[in-house]
Amino acid sequence: MEDNGYTIIEKNFYCRWGEIDIIAKKDDKIYFFEVKTRIGDRKGQPYEAVNYYKLKGLKRAIEFYLLKNKIKKVKLALTIISIILDDNMKVQKFKVYDGTIY
Repeated sequence: MEDNGYTIIEKNFYCRWGEIDIIAKKDDKIYFFEVKTRIGDRKGQPYEAVNYYKLKGLKRAIEFYLLKNKIKKVKLALTIISIILDDNMKVQKFKVYDGTIY
């Protein structure tokens, strides 16, 4: 991520509403990353685990983070990183789903 111009602010931010895997900044935008990893795709795609309830918890955790750190009037994005590993734990498939939320 740092090779792509992101500055990592925090990792594994945890509050009662959930955990944000990575919080980073690039240009004038704060990115909240949710990373989902699976070995193989027999149980579905990793991004499929980010359902309505997970998104609801992430939104609350993001709002709490912003409130706690007194962050206002900044562009935000929630980005889902979906990683599938093969049996040798090497990356087989890597996909990024990016979306601006505010």
